[in-house]
Amino acid sequence: MADRAKAHVVLAANTFAFTVCFAAWMLNGVLATFLVDSGVFRWNKVQIGWLIGIPVLTGSLFRLPVGILTDRWGGRPVYALLMLLSAIPMWLLSYASGFGGFALASLGFGLAGASFAVGIAYSSVWYPKERQGLALGIFGAGNAGSALTTLLAPTLLKRLTAGEAGIEGWRQLPRIYAAALVATVVIYWLCTWPRRAEGAAGRTLADRLRPLAEVRVWRFGLYYFLVFGGFVALAQWLVPYFLNVYAMSLATAGLMASIFSMPSGVIRALGGWMSDRLGARATMYWVLAACLVCCALLVVPRMDLQAPGEGVMAFAAGRVLEATPERIVTDKGEFALRQRPAASVGMQHDPEALVLPHFESWQEPVVKAGDAVRRKQLLARGVTHIYFQANVWIFTALVFLLGIAMGVGKAAVYKYIPDYFPQDVGVVGGIVGVIGGLGGFVCPIVFGWLLERTGIWTTCWMFFLGLTALCLAWLHLVVRRIMRREAPHVLHEIEHGRERAPELTGAVR
Repeated sequence: MADRAKAHVVLAANTFAFTVCFAAWMLNGVLATFLVDSGVFRWNKVQIGWLIGIPVLTGSLFRLPVGILTDRWGGRPVYALLMLLSAIPMWLLSYASGFGGFALASLGFGLAGASFAVGIAYSSVWYPKERQGLALGIFGAGNAGSALTTLLAPTLLKRLTAGEAGIEGWRQLPRIYAAALVATVVIYWLCTWPRRAEGAAGRTLADRLRPLAEVRVWRFGLYYFLVFGGFVALAQWLVPYFLNVYAMSLATAGLMASIFSMPSGVIRALGGWMSDRLGARATMYWVLAACLVCCALLVVPRMDLQAPGEGVMAFAAGRVLEATPERIVTDKGEFALRQRPAASVGMQHDPEALVLPHFESWQEPVVKAGDAVRRKQLLARGVTHIYFQANVWIFTALVFLLGIAMGVGKAAVYKYIPDYFPQDVGVVGGIVGVIGGLGGFVCPIVFGWLLERTGIWTTCWMFFLGLTALCLAWLHLVVRRIMRREAPHVLHEIEHGRERAPELTGAVR
């Protein structure tokens, strides 16, 4: 078989294996939520956040050593062994009887998440530099495995438990996933060939770890913490989010969550193509700007508030002759009052039909007949009622756009790596993957903590808004520093206009 054809087959096998591994890696987002919702276990929001994050932690921490092993031994044997090792604790998960056993098994099958470091390094050695962005983007489309879990696992659980009549049937689900991992190993081994990065065999561990001293590696890691870690966290967190905020069933919540995760995984291939054509830096600018806008729009929580409104004051001293909800009459004049609506706005409108906040105001008397009043004394206080419930379809559309931006961003970050570190894709990709994966571990725990402290579900979007602003600011500072060093005249044209640039260019140099 020609080398180019082999490359395509290996890429397809890597992508398929990564899809299965990612689906297994994301299992707890659905399974833990189902077990709590069904009353099998009484875990709180923080414990659910831990169970969602624990597999992500294992997969993240092992990405660096797995990346090193891939550079040393090649992706084929490392990938196969990783899937076999992940299948064992996945099977043992079916015997868990409490939080401790569930967490321990989750810690083990989380190894499946380290498959990303193997696939990135193993895929990149089959393609030239100018095509690696697209190749790695296609491989990264395996992120869609999370959508397969959020979409199919709720339906499987419903069937395995006979609609919760035989609740212990949930234990079959991790066994199905374990069998899928073993079957994938067989298919993978038959469709791949051994290959390692050039010059990998003679390098010491210190040589392999040397790139980690560069700041840009950690900057790439921060970007990946947002676009990958945020994706992993939301792919699981959105299930309980839809359940609690919009009172959906588990199956419907899984379907809605898949609207976020499915495009984000598939669109990664487009992100690789864009990074090849536009460059990783320009692509990241667009990604971070889109994430900033989406998170800013998602951050507004449901509101049902009453606040002081416009009141009615006496324009002259006098005595109240009549005070009713409709009007106030004094010996100096009559004041008509704004009436309170028959029902609150939240009851008048279907929350799913609301797009913008609704405002209502009315006035209530604070004086009674016979009272003496002074000039500018308050006769009736104003009340304003504000009601807002994020429209579920607009919310889902914004989440969909955020998922697309994250999908493109994941490819853009990994386009940086073979450009700057062509001999260290496994190691650098591993540490960037560790940091990104830690985002998937940390974020659900942070979400659970913020929810416990504030009681506001949209605090997760507040967290992402701040993180995105930090990433965008760092990227902008780096670009300005590069322009100041490499093209100071262009920077001055941007800052001061073309007409001032020629006279300033000499001074800048």
